[in-house]
Amino acid sequence: MNSIRLLSPTLVNQIAAGEVIERPASALKELVENAIDAGATRIDIVMIDGGKSYMSVTDNGKGMNAEELALAIERHATSKLPEDDLFNIHYLGFRGEALPSIGSVARLTITSKPKNSLEGWSISVEGGIKQPIRPAGIPEGTKVEVKDLFFATPARLKFLKSTQTELGYAKDILHKLAMMHPEIAFSLSDDKRQILKYLPSSTLRDRVSKIMGKDFEENSIEVHGEHNGIILDGFIGLPTYTRSTSTEQYLFVNGRCIKDKILSGCVKGAYQGLMGHGSDGYPVLALFLKVPCHEVDVNVHPAKSEVRFKDAASIRGLIVGTLKNALAEAGHRTSTTIGIGALGRSSSGIIPHSPRRSFTTAHLEIQTPLELNDSYSANVISTDSSFTPVQASQSKKSVETDMKEDFPPLGLARAQVHETYIISQTPDSIIITDQHAAHERLTYEKIRAGINNKIERQLLLIPEIVSLTEEETNRLLSHKEELEKMGLLIDSFGLDAIVVREIPAVLGDPDIQKLIKDIADTLLEYGAASALEDRIQALCAKMACHSSVRSGRSLDANEMNALLREMEKCGTSGQCIHGRPTYIELKLKDIEKLFGR
Repeated sequence: MNSIRLLSPTLVNQIAAGEVIERPASALKELVENAIDAGATRIDIVMIDGGKSYMSVTDNGKGMNAEELALAIERHATSKLPEDDLFNIHYLGFRGEALPSIGSVARLTITSKPKNSLEGWSISVEGGIKQPIRPAGIPEGTKVEVKDLFFATPARLKFLKSTQTELGYAKDILHKLAMMHPEIAFSLSDDKRQILKYLPSSTLRDRVSKIMGKDFEENSIEVHGEHNGIILDGFIGLPTYTRSTSTEQYLFVNGRCIKDKILSGCVKGAYQGLMGHGSDGYPVLALFLKVPCHEVDVNVHPAKSEVRFKDAASIRGLIVGTLKNALAEAGHRTSTTIGIGALGRSSSGIIPHSPRRSFTTAHLEIQTPLELNDSYSANVISTDSSFTPVQASQSKKSVETDMKEDFPPLGLARAQVHETYIISQTPDSIIITDQHAAHERLTYEKIRAGINNKIERQLLLIPEIVSLTEEETNRLLSHKEELEKMGLLIDSFGLDAIVVREIPAVLGDPDIQKLIKDIADTLLEYGAASALEDRIQALCAKMACHSSVRSGRSLDANEMNALLREMEKCGTSGQCIHGRPTYIELKLKDIEKLFGR
């Protein structure tokens, strides 16, 4: 083993570059953050070959004089810690910390001119070797050029991806920075074309919508919350507006886009019960958290992509509470993209051949009526089963006015097709509701609400004995207290059976044998180690599924309208307990396009 020695400054900078500068996008992040901290209102970026061969960042910020420029490429030199307090950071990066790291592995040139100055200056660093400062002509601001990234450490080059992939990483970084700073204009170009351009936005919502798209704007809810000096703002997607990955979950803390297990857990907790266990989708959102500087440590990761909170419990409470309230206040809304997508798939005009099937109109009576409680029966709007014809003498405007006055949000039931879907009409759309999914959500919410409010139970005149395996019996009895809170009272009946004495009244007349066996399977899936809230959610969902109006059940007009009115009063009725939509809305204007009207 060799004796201990100090590493050379160039090698130290290359090691630092390995921690901070992983790829061109990492260097871009540091340079753009420096421009933002310099007070720039316009930042122009050029990247050739995905930034591997060339990138430049030009800003109109405060600029640097010759002395500051010389210090900027030294390690541990910064203008961002005026009080030498690492817990009082009001900037994104440390100008001078990333720059020597970039200069140690690439050919770096910085040209800058302070505001109200007649002179501009330039300095270069190539593979850690500094060149003398020289005069240069440049408008007020700073331009940083990086050529041949990793030429001094060629082993790093083989880990870089294709040009398009590296450019994609850079665009993602720019999206995050542009989202946090709507007042700044951003542009990204290569040597042939302009790739991105964001003009200054007057509001945060405007900038977020431009980055995340019109669909997100139409299917998101604005949120705001405050607690103990912590402020949360942002926009969250409806539970039925999801993505297959979490890449469109943007979480910002004091202006930094971060990845944090606590914040990700908060999002999961807020949407719990709305997207279903094991759902393949992830909610889409952009959240902006402002925390007092001394309440958060941003220096726990070299790239500052992680943070540590002093009071994580307060953060969690604020986020989960704010998001849950916003989702509840959104009412029964469901994603508009579902209906548009359905129409899009039908726009080819090809109608598959299938045998004719009858449908049940709303006035048909059923032998076993749906049991509705008082809340279902209240404010039921009766309607004729047929579509009401409009007199030719009536103007379109007067008809629309009458409809808007008489039609509730989810419309009036007009028919039931395939004994599964309720067709209702609104002033400007047709709504198709999955009766089983909708009633399942309503039942689930009643069971959940009753857990803390002594849910109403139904005493079985003849207790039901359910035969099980010894393992299933022990599993159910070990969760007896949890089940009792949900209105299900069970007792032991030998080694391989249980007796069911009471069930939640909201379940009606379920198949108790199948219900108990399904609950035993659900408990096996989650196990004793699962969080209590997860188990309760799964058990409530299982019971709700057994008690809901089944597909294939004929409903009359009053029953269908009662179901729609109850959905309008339930803030989570837009999605079933598995995270799927309970209804889709087809706008009349979109339907007319299918027919070329």
